[in-house]
Amino acid sequence: MGGRRLIKAAALLIVLGYSSLLVYQGGVNFNFQDTRANVQVAELSIEPVTKTNVYESGQNRNITLSDIFISVKTTKHYQYTRLPIILKTWFQLAKEQTWFFTDTDNRQHQDQTNGHMVNTNCSASHQRKHLCCKMSVEYDRFLESGKKWFCHFDDDNYVNIPQLVNVLQTYNHKEDWYLGRTSVYEPVKIFKKPTNKLMFSFWFATGGAGFCISRSLALKMLPVASGGRFISICEGIRLPDDVSVGFIIEHLMKKNLTLVPEFHSHLEQMKLLPPETFRSQISFSYSKIKDEWNVVNVPGFDTRYDPTRFLSLHCFLFPHFKFCPR
Repeated sequence: MGGRRLIKAAALLIVLGYSSLLVYQGGVNFNFQDTRANVQVAELSIEPVTKTNVYESGQNRNITLSDIFISVKTTKHYQYTRLPIILKTWFQLAKEQTWFFTDTDNRQHQDQTNGHMVNTNCSASHQRKHLCCKMSVEYDRFLESGKKWFCHFDDDNYVNIPQLVNVLQTYNHKEDWYLGRTSVYEPVKIFKKPTNKLMFSFWFATGGAGFCISRSLALKMLPVASGGRFISICEGIRLPDDVSVGFIIEHLMKKNLTLVPEFHSHLEQMKLLPPETFRSQISFSYSKIKDEWNVVNVPGFDTRYDPTRFLSLHCFLFPHFKFCPR
């Protein structure tokens, strides 16, 4: 009965036609375009300014790395820039648990990952529909895996694998958990035209920082998200993949996002993260705005060799790797 209600609710929302809705994020009109190149780094804070309540369910030391399904969204456009950095660093700590969801076939990377490159057959475009296509495949693959946690990241993330495991051990995968970090200061608000009446609002965890969903919650999403239904939801509400995940979980499922500030995206000032906190962080990111890099401040390799600072960060956290300076 619960599944039928969810399907009916989703169908009703799609039929409403979200072309008649105004979507606001952070108090301004939000067109959901990819604006990474236009981010003004100086205007963004690294400290969370929204939801601050983290509800833990006690230690769950039975969770190990093998219980986690780690998905990384990537594309052929970055297969020779972003991907090699991941393969050289944090992927080496989670080879069996990490899967890459891309839009091309690359025999070299398939060999390097032991068959963990998944050609989603989605477009390489950064448009909403194509991003949602990849997320849909990620979600379905997680369901097939039987793992206890689904953790999504982007190809510009560095994932601190030991800390990811540590944090997930403080939550129960048999309960409904949506863990992540927002990139906005207010929830997404849906207004109805022409009255501009607020219909509902919801938070979402930005995919650029990474997020995790417990298996219990993921299974409840199945009636509206599995088998390509997630793409239909995205198209029906006209929102990107990570926002659509938040829509399903917070609005349809009525489950709240739990803020975990140890996730980080390129929308933050990475240089403000103190090095003494690096080991307690889950994810890091980077971006380049014109000629200026937004990266963590970590000693190590020359910036000409390591502009993203991910190689240096990896050696800071795991100095035993062979490529690290002695």
